[in-house]
Amino acid sequence: MNALTASAAIASGRVLLANVRQRSLVEAKVRALVVAGFILFFGFAALARIAQLGFFEGSPERRSLAEALLPPRGEITDRNGVPLARAFPAYALWYNPKAFGENGTPLVKSPEEVAKALVAIFPDADYNDLLRRLKSDKPSYLRQRVMPEDANRIFALGEPALEFPRENQRYYPQGSLGAHVLGYVDSEGHGHVGMEQVLEKQLLDPARRGKPVALSIDMRAQGALEDELGRGMLETEAKGAAGIVLDVDTGEIVALASLPSFNPNRSDQALNNLVFNKVTNQVYELGSTFKPLSIAAAIDAGVVTDLSVRYPSDKPLAIGGFHIRDSHSFGASLNVPEALIHSSNIVTAQVADKLGGPGLKKTMAALGMNERPYIELPARGFPLWPRGTNKNGDWARITTMTVSYGHGIAVTPLHLAAAYAAMVNGGIWRPATLFKREPTQIPEGRRVYKASTSARMRQLLRMIVVDGTGKSANASGYRVGGKTGSAEKPGGKGGYNRTSLVATFAAAFPMDKPRYVVIAMLDEPKGTAATSYQRTAAWNAAPIVGRVVPRIGPFLGVVPDDTRDIDISDLSPLVGNGDGE
Repeated sequence: MNALTASAAIASGRVLLANVRQRSLVEAKVRALVVAGFILFFGFAALARIAQLGFFEGSPERRSLAEALLPPRGEITDRNGVPLARAFPAYALWYNPKAFGENGTPLVKSPEEVAKALVAIFPDADYNDLLRRLKSDKPSYLRQRVMPEDANRIFALGEPALEFPRENQRYYPQGSLGAHVLGYVDSEGHGHVGMEQVLEKQLLDPARRGKPVALSIDMRAQGALEDELGRGMLETEAKGAAGIVLDVDTGEIVALASLPSFNPNRSDQALNNLVFNKVTNQVYELGSTFKPLSIAAAIDAGVVTDLSVRYPSDKPLAIGGFHIRDSHSFGASLNVPEALIHSSNIVTAQVADKLGGPGLKKTMAALGMNERPYIELPARGFPLWPRGTNKNGDWARITTMTVSYGHGIAVTPLHLAAAYAAMVNGGIWRPATLFKREPTQIPEGRRVYKASTSARMRQLLRMIVVDGTGKSANASGYRVGGKTGSAEKPGGKGGYNRTSLVATFAAAFPMDKPRYVVIAMLDEPKGTAATSYQRTAAWNAAPIVGRVVPRIGPFLGVVPDDTRDIDISDLSPLVGNGDGE
């Protein structure tokens, strides 16, 4: 190659290199313009969205750290701050039949195998119910509260259709204790039956759900009451039981139990008839527990001024074709203290007859016996209130007599508790409450009995426990006073079923300065070896109170003292010993 040729080749290479450089610069500029265009586009889009939010949708909600930490549902505690209901994050077990698509088989193993495996993990689960759900093409909860270790065991089954959504659950640390007071929360987060339903708005309100709601319940008293009622049910083979502990001065309910109970942690179980509250929603003829209320009305009205006056008691009392009888003969005559000690229907009816229907009816109405019980719970039974016989609504003579000893009128155990509180606290009736009350929040109430009448009734109630039908409730050092009641349940054709009783003991303690009313009731108890084959309240309900009082007294501020008692020396000479109900 000569010099001219070499020079031409070099010049040609330089031209090509220049052209490559030029094309690269052009491509770089185009790319930069494209990128800049995208940046401008997205920048304008972002600015437009910001403008839209600012001008049309307002500013985003601001939440403080404290608000972000609030529980999804407020906490409920007892009067001492013990947690009764709280929210916490947990796993649920969800069955998703579409896990493999619309046409896929939802389970790797057979439904029977999976159901059997789940029962092995959850022994309390219902195999047939699980099998039904696993064979269904509808998604559903198989379990609403699953511990992490159980979730791991389910995961090991290798079933993609079994899912574990993380949810906020309602947890009741005390289990079934106080279930009828609390109620439960369903899978949708709604409260039912008890205070969960009553407090629904407050527990979900962001402004209030951060502060726990304190109830009047004391879980120590609640546990003792449920335990002893449950023991009484087992000993007597009763179909149910109910009980209440009520502060006589404030109206606060310290314990409230209805058995059989339910576990609010299992909302599927809570949906059955166990949620029915026998204390506030079921009305009963409570029998002879009404006798002190009627005698107090007669003393208050001045009808009974001399407790030594005797009334004939040896023959049934015939009124308009009806005959009022006692369980057995107590002798030719009884005075009022003896009538209460022996639980005489005949004498109580005669005293009520002297008082008259209007007087007894007025007292019963003042005690709230003609309206639903005063309590925050949604389930409140309406009493069976006797009808009048004229335009003034006056009771017939026989009605007045039967009501005086607790027949022909049906109320809830809560009605009875509030009435006994008024009878022993100086004569003031106050509405019951499940909220803890400060001293400044105690309602004034209404006067039903004179203070002097209340003082006399405290003596008489104490005598019933010392010398009469309530001996089994006589807890040493606690000065218990009270009255038994054994009422036959209404049967067909307007009569009574002699084989079905409601056995009740209504009590207060200590009688020298009453603090609490205690009611224990057994529904259809049977005579068993534990009760010497007796079915009446003296043998089954009174012993329950006798065991409850020593258990709850010390932590409720009532210390046993065998050196103290209410003075009944002016009444003791009027009575002899005996037993009745």
